[in-house]
Amino acid sequence: MAGDSQEVPKLQLEAVIGFNGHVLSGLQAHPDREHLIYPLGCTLIIKNLKSGKQEFLHGHTNNISCITVSKSGRYIASGQVTFMGFKADVIIWDYTKREIYAQFTLHKAKVEALAFSPNEKYLLTLGGQDDGSIVLWNVEKKEAICGSPASAHSAGHCLTVGYSSHSDNIFISAGNRTLRVWELDLLNRKIRPTECQTGQLKRIIKCIEIPEDDSFFYCGTTSGDIMKVNLKSRLLSSCGPVKQKFSKGVNALKMLKTGDLLVGSGDGAFSLCSSNNFKIIKRVELEGGVSSVALRGEGQQVFVGTDAAQIYCFGYTDFKPELISTNHSSAVWDTAFPHGSSELFATCSQDDIRVWHTESCKELLRIKVPNMTCHALGLTQDGHNIYSAWNDGKIRVFTPESGRLKLIIHNAHSMGVTAIVSSGDSKRLISGGGEGQVRVWEILQDSYKLVATMKEHKASVNAIKIKSNNQECVTASSDGACIIWDLLRFVRNQMVLANTLFRTVCYHPEEYQIITSGTDRKIGYWEVYDGSAIRELEGSLTGAINGMDISQEGGHFVTGGDEKLIKVWHYFDGDVTHVGVGHSGSISSVRICPNNKFIISTSTDGAILIWRYPHSS
Repeated sequence: MAGDSQEVPKLQLEAVIGFNGHVLSGLQAHPDREHLIYPLGCTLIIKNLKSGKQEFLHGHTNNISCITVSKSGRYIASGQVTFMGFKADVIIWDYTKREIYAQFTLHKAKVEALAFSPNEKYLLTLGGQDDGSIVLWNVEKKEAICGSPASAHSAGHCLTVGYSSHSDNIFISAGNRTLRVWELDLLNRKIRPTECQTGQLKRIIKCIEIPEDDSFFYCGTTSGDIMKVNLKSRLLSSCGPVKQKFSKGVNALKMLKTGDLLVGSGDGAFSLCSSNNFKIIKRVELEGGVSSVALRGEGQQVFVGTDAAQIYCFGYTDFKPELISTNHSSAVWDTAFPHGSSELFATCSQDDIRVWHTESCKELLRIKVPNMTCHALGLTQDGHNIYSAWNDGKIRVFTPESGRLKLIIHNAHSMGVTAIVSSGDSKRLISGGGEGQVRVWEILQDSYKLVATMKEHKASVNAIKIKSNNQECVTASSDGACIIWDLLRFVRNQMVLANTLFRTVCYHPEEYQIITSGTDRKIGYWEVYDGSAIRELEGSLTGAINGMDISQEGGHFVTGGDEKLIKVWHYFDGDVTHVGVGHSGSISSVRICPNNKFIISTSTDGAILIWRYPHSS
């Protein structure tokens, strides 16, 4: 049933909100001047700048660690990380066909950096610190020409590579106290290194920029200065700036046609500086450390990616940042729609809650609570409040338009608040905590009062759902119990036990049955009246099921979990009708929007995926 996923139709992916800003030089502008290319987990996203339409390249089995685009834009290459002891893939993609052109598996554990030769004859790949080798591949024949250890035994790990702008036979590798210029001897199938003489200067180099004329090249270091090295004599020409160094290191360098350098540094500063004395001409502060700088065309427009998962666009003349894309930079834990509306939805993660516009995927509001993680959130039915559960044991209530903090319940639970739901009349909140208590709160104008505490669960409460008449609710817990509570007498009506850690629970819209799921990968149907088991489905082949939502008419439900697949099920037949492939992290929550147009799923790699809902209501 769940195993016959070959013939099951695929869900259509509408849009993705996400960008992995921790990949150095992960944001690339394609030479056709119309597309941006960037990674998200193990997916490569190609985004059209004019229409905003996204295309997805699936093929990696784990997170992408580096990207490069060939000079004409015919090929894209991407490398990935993998587990210790396994080999990591390098994939060359054919850009026009949007499919895999070649796949190379040689490096151990991680591919650190990639570079195409100027005439697209060769691809240079560098392995991570567990591998430490440089390999040159023939792109046309799809085979390796030769390889070599990247740095001498006395030096540290190599971190980046760059190809000369004109010659297919000269390239540069650099890293921790190592800087080498290599020459390819094709007849003997060898690559021969020459150490660059830097004298007393010891640096860790993170990025290399080689201008068009090939006379000098520039290296950005973790110390916050830039080295200028002569490519012919291999001698250090100059190093600067001497006084005002770039804070937290230089992560990205790009040379403009004017001879000036664009510098992105780890503290979020993006600067334009002269390439002779490295004096800063213009400087802008961005949110998050700059991890990539990409030029569109000749550099009339510059795209900058930061590790806070923001993408900015600069015009060369005015040098003013325009924020074109914002994303979550860490795991997204929950998502919620306003009652009866599908136009907006809210998501929560570490440090913040964000409200998004569903059609355009634009961020409308951000509520920041530094250094805290929000586990669950929701919007009251009257639309006046966003309520949220936080790991510091507090419940915070915000206004949805401005994000102003309206109410805070201190010490709501002792081990963090893990689940929360509001009653249909928007006057009460029911919260569950890491210690297993379920508490009912009355929300007044600017204050609150604790109505009841229900102690039955022995472990954290992971999900709460409330009946439409507000007279009973169901809680799912990691102690292997789902309890149906009476909200008038505050006692338990029924209890469902299974050998699992329950992660999620849903009422069927007619409210005579509940469906549960958790770490045993089974989906259980239970009778609300007497707690008896009706049926059990095999929910996934591997990993727990973390999120579940049922459609408003009750004909279908959706699940997602550590298997990284979204599955749409027929409620009465128990068959999978559609499968969604696209997540690269464990799925943390799924929601069907109220008008049955989209499914929204979030995952632990910070991605929000919007799928077209396949069944019309």
